[in-house]
Amino acid sequence: MEALAVRLSGLDSQVEGAIRVVMFYDTLMRRRVDLPALARASAGLAECVAGVRLQGTGWAIRVSSGGTEVSTPQSPASTTAPITLDEEEIGTVWLERPGAPDPLDEVLLDRLALAVAAAVERYGPARTTMADPALVELVVSADVDEAARARALRLLGFPVDQPVRVAAVRSELPLDRIGGLVCPARPVKAAPLGDVGVILATTVDTARFPTGVRAGIGAAAGPDRCWLEARTALRFTTAHRPVVHHDDLGALALLAHIPRDAAQENLDVAAIARLAAHPEDVETLDLYCATGSLRRAADLLHLHHSSIARRLEHIGKALGIELTQPTGLERARLALTIWRLLNERA
Repeated sequence: MEALAVRLSGLDSQVEGAIRVVMFYDTLMRRRVDLPALARASAGLAECVAGVRLQGTGWAIRVSSGGTEVSTPQSPASTTAPITLDEEEIGTVWLERPGAPDPLDEVLLDRLALAVAAAVERYGPARTTMADPALVELVVSADVDEAARARALRLLGFPVDQPVRVAAVRSELPLDRIGGLVCPARPVKAAPLGDVGVILATTVDTARFPTGVRAGIGAAAGPDRCWLEARTALRFTTAHRPVVHHDDLGALALLAHIPRDAAQENLDVAAIARLAAHPEDVETLDLYCATGSLRRAADLLHLHHSSIARRLEHIGKALGIELTQPTGLERARLALTIWRLLNERA
């Protein structure tokens, strides 16, 4: 390339300048610089304000020729160029040059647009956790073709050669804080979809979910199926089991697909629904079903085991189930789980 530049420089100084611009951006791309660095380098080369904006995320940056971000009102662009990835326009680059454009401005922006597209494909638009909900929805939707899903993943900054885990969460805490905790050192993005938070990550450390967060973790290879599994797992969470892996549910996951009418008409489930008028009884039954131990349930409730025994006897009579028998305990567990699924938001 350098030898060709020398030969052509003898023909036309503008051609020489264009080739030097090309070589400048080839060097930046080989060094795999990120988007802010590309904007700074471009502003310095052009000796005027340079800008980059991505459509899908709204991410934008304007940098002065001195390398600092510009916060003043944007001047009219003197030259613009589209950023294209996989034949789709994903954003714009521009220069804010006072007066007439420079003859090499179009070449500069053309190469900047190519470099930005390459950086977006590698890293995504920014090192932040919160993401555009529209992009996240593209990733997890079952009605999206794989090419569109792959583009959305690239725009969010996920490497194309790594699987993406999906978690469905409900919490009063900010989603970006949760995402940063459960995946602190690798790509992670979060966004709300309706009343459920979505966390996309290359890994999820479930031990790092903060207190008060309920989370379902999917396991399927595809993000769309993983999202469905995560939402199903979320429905099985409780105050005493706030994080649930779909893989750990096994055959229990089938309970989430029981027709609502059939579940409501079941006598055991209907009995649990009546018991729900007494929250302390439901909590006692929940802990006893979870531990299978009267003494352990008593410890968790900070009550004497004889008090729990009397309470469970009363609950068993109300349900019409002998809770001290293995089959009765299993009936109560299933009925309690199905009742909870009926009252959980899907």
